[in-house]
Amino acid sequence: MTINLCQTNKRKTAVLIASFILGLFATVSIQAQTRVVAAQAKLVKLAGNFKFTEGPAVDKAGNIYFTDQPNDRIMKWSTKDQLSTFMQPCGRANGLYFDKQGNLLACADEKNELWSIDPTGIKTVLVDNYANKLLNGPNDLWVNPLDSSTYFTDPLYERDYWNRGPMEQDGQHVYLLSSNRKNLKPVFTDLKQPNGIVGTPDGKTLYVADIGSGQTFAFNIQPDGSLTDKRLFCTMGSDGMTIDNEGNVYLTGNGVTVFNKEGMQIDTIPVPEAWTANVCIGGKDKHTLFITASTGLYAIRLRTGAAE
Repeated sequence: MTINLCQTNKRKTAVLIASFILGLFATVSIQAQTRVVAAQAKLVKLAGNFKFTEGPAVDKAGNIYFTDQPNDRIMKWSTKDQLSTFMQPCGRANGLYFDKQGNLLACADEKNELWSIDPTGIKTVLVDNYANKLLNGPNDLWVNPLDSSTYFTDPLYERDYWNRGPMEQDGQHVYLLSSNRKNLKPVFTDLKQPNGIVGTPDGKTLYVADIGSGQTFAFNIQPDGSLTDKRLFCTMGSDGMTIDNEGNVYLTGNGVTVFNKEGMQIDTIPVPEAWTANVCIGGKDKHTLFITASTGLYAIRLRTGAAE
């Protein structure tokens, strides 16, 4: 029997090419499924001419509230695509988050306080010190949906509008305000400069970005609110954070970078601004990512949705 080596090699080559093409299509299909941005979606600039935007938060209806921090005002982008001023002045508010009662919690940076603002704009100071010493400056926060206890980060970013002395706390920590809002305590003190913070809807996991070390960590939340089992989530810090209904975590800084719950990067969203500060998911059906970036407010349609 005569074997035609040329034909055999051709068949092997054809099989290899076919396998490569199938593998390529499979990879593209997997990437399309894991990307959080909706197919064909484009980033849209909703509004601009701000000084520095921060702290987006979504209410039950899907409206977005965010801060124009240097201009000392909280803005509202409605589900009808209308922009308005919700509150000015606002204590130089930075990070924002809604509680279950519809109150807007704000990291009021002017006097290093934490506020609760009711729907009519009346504010209540929840925290103005710890152990009779000024906080560094509450920056970002997350309200646990299980019991309404509140975690917030307290990094030190010195402001030219402050009338105070040097840092009074012994470090830059993560704090927990009890559900009755009477007890405040540091729950993690082993971070260089904590900033962005977000938790899972089941109240079991807290993510904290240590922007000072360029890392983000995950913690287990215990029934008493304490944090255990610190573990590295990814080697990237972040200014602000959010999470979607698949457990993907969105980090900010140079645009938006998205990691799945295992800490693997699965998507990036470039933003044409010098700095991307913060993100949240809202809109009428809670499938739009809103991005505060330097002088603008941006949005992009997502395949995924808000974590609820």
